[in-house]
Amino acid sequence: MATKLPSQRSLAGTFGVNRSTIISAIDELMADGLLDTKSGSGTFVSNNTWNVLAARKQPDWSNYVRNGLHEPNLQTIQDINLHEADTSMIRLGTGELSPSLLPVTKIEQTLQSTAFDAFSLGYSEPKGDKRLRQSISDHLKEKGVTVSPSSLMIVSGGLQALQLIAVGLLPKGSLILHESPSYLNSVHPFQSAGMHLAGLSKQGRDNIRRQIKRINGKQKASLFYTVPTFNNPTNATWTKEERLDLLSICKNEQIPIIEDDVYRDLWFEHEPPPPLKSFDTDGLVLHIGSMSKTLSPGLRIGWIAGPMPVIERLSDIKMQMDYGSSALSQQLVATWLSNGHYSHHLEWLRRELMARRDFTLALLKQYFEGISKWQTPQGGFYIWVEICKPIVNPTLFKLAIKNHLLINPGYIYEPNNHTHIRLSYSYASEEQLDYGIRTLSKIIRRLI
Repeated sequence: MATKLPSQRSLAGTFGVNRSTIISAIDELMADGLLDTKSGSGTFVSNNTWNVLAARKQPDWSNYVRNGLHEPNLQTIQDINLHEADTSMIRLGTGELSPSLLPVTKIEQTLQSTAFDAFSLGYSEPKGDKRLRQSISDHLKEKGVTVSPSSLMIVSGGLQALQLIAVGLLPKGSLILHESPSYLNSVHPFQSAGMHLAGLSKQGRDNIRRQIKRINGKQKASLFYTVPTFNNPTNATWTKEERLDLLSICKNEQIPIIEDDVYRDLWFEHEPPPPLKSFDTDGLVLHIGSMSKTLSPGLRIGWIAGPMPVIERLSDIKMQMDYGSSALSQQLVATWLSNGHYSHHLEWLRRELMARRDFTLALLKQYFEGISKWQTPQGGFYIWVEICKPIVNPTLFKLAIKNHLLINPGYIYEPNNHTHIRLSYSYASEEQLDYGIRTLSKIIRRLI
């Protein structure tokens, strides 16, 4: 029940003020919604007074959101993240393994057979679990990369590695070079730290060497970021000669390289050229690897290999951020690397992904012939499909969603790219791929 206020005369006497002052105060409180007047009954405290007071004291969160340091995702990426949780959607662009490709039973068996003690379930040291770092060191040695466990650190996936590098090694305003189109444009680890990106193309008249020299002559570049093996999103792979040439020019221009090598183990018929890090004799390359694309994204286990001062700096920052990656995940991955489970899993996974690739290529030939072109992937997850007309835009994206299709359009990886779609064969089932590619073809043909 609403509380009735005493009469104006009574209030004036209580507070020792003129009646006109009381009338003015009541008018202001009524304007704020704190008081109500009922004709013939008097003035009452409003029933929603608490809500009004709470709203008045709440900070302006919209202003905080607008002024936060971290760059917001593009609207299309926000929509992708939202709709990926919708099980009715066919995910034609998702960059992760299908649940059917995750070794769930074997992971459960490993956890059940692993003996844990209180120490092993606590926080690990700043660089990560020693046994895991030794296992990764041995794993990298098989690929020609010689790096000691002390020059390795564990991270919660490849993206955290980029975030640590951005905040731990570079000043605001730094210039980051990368091959375009790039995964960097779909996430913002460097942009949110106040840095700038410059995309370089391998397709134009100028080669990468000339482009680096020209850009570096105007503003000193801080890093060159590359995914040289099964690039995200194009799935292109650098030749050995191209890798050596990149190392040479970056050494001459004193530009460190970030080698994002998270897809390397997913080759099909032929193993790709050795990692950039295997040719690095000057400590120029920071090498990033991850288990997210091969074993399980939920484990959140990746690594950085680099000069020891860099690793010590980044591991100190990681401890300030999250106090280390999951101890359970670290032990599980160490076990899989050391006992051969990971190698056997990769052999099986490559066969499964190659079958999915071939199935998807057959669908493209059936439904996309005459309206697009593409290259046959030699590994990884993606087919970079080029549409014959520039119709890859938010309209196409929204039309696909209306038909329960989720695609990754080219413009999220390269501004103004309206001709490409990143098509993934790693997630959707064969039935979903058939329906999805057929339906997407109909939408594109109507727009063309």
